[in-house]
Amino acid sequence: MSIASIMVSLDLGPTAAARVRLAAGLASRFGGTLTGVAARKVPNPGPGEDLETLQAAYKREQAKLSMDLFQCRNLFEQSCGVDIRPNWRQAEADPTAFLVRQALAADIVVVGRETDNIVGGMIPSPGAVLMEVGRPVLVTPPGSDHLKAERIVVAWKDAPEARRAISAALPFLRGAKRVYVVSAGEEAATSSAEEVSEFLALHGAQAEARLLNAAMQDVAAEILRFAAQEDADLVVMGGYGHSRLREWLFGGVTRDVLQHSRMCCLLSH
Repeated sequence: MSIASIMVSLDLGPTAAARVRLAAGLASRFGGTLTGVAARKVPNPGPGEDLETLQAAYKREQAKLSMDLFQCRNLFEQSCGVDIRPNWRQAEADPTAFLVRQALAADIVVVGRETDNIVGGMIPSPGAVLMEVGRPVLVTPPGSDHLKAERIVVAWKDAPEARRAISAALPFLRGAKRVYVVSAGEEAATSSAEEVSEFLALHGAQAEARLLNAAMQDVAAEILRFAAQEDADLVVMGGYGHSRLREWLFGGVTRDVLQHSRMCCLLSH
């Protein structure tokens, strides 16, 4: 796999510029295009208003949306640098659904980690994007503006999601100085991590297998602790979840990583 097209979500939050700089750095490294994406829905009017009041309120909201999208595009253009090929897409739409639609033309999608700061309804849900987009998703922690990916941890579980994540991450894994294929929890004793590390070596990765001791409820914390201990700045893993009543329910490790990881995580569902 090559990375020829990178897509990054934009909003007006304090971490958006750093996220664009990180994505731009990847576009420069891999010689790919970078597409910024921003969207927001116009809020529904309150009940009981007359038609004239509703029309006036809608015009105000439309004007605010236009300004918000203009500011997002300006932030994108100022943050992405001059040595890449930038593209821009925006819409009056749900930000998650719009990003998922646009990502048909992306090799990888860059989003921010889950946050309680909604920033005017412009932030797509990283979990929903992961489950719906059909592309690898790079989840970045707040303030992270570069990704060296010289030391990478692969959180291995013998499942289709993890296999897809490894395939998506090959451009990063081949260029890393050290790759650790780790397995933790109940599967660690019978893990095929050694076979995975041998497979990655065939692709030119400097990989080795490690088995971690952790109870099932502590797997995410142990993986992130090991990654920090080894000075890794990228974790590669499968994203596990299922839909119920139009909401996504995530596996414990996926949920913890989406909410708490302090390093970049490349996930695939």
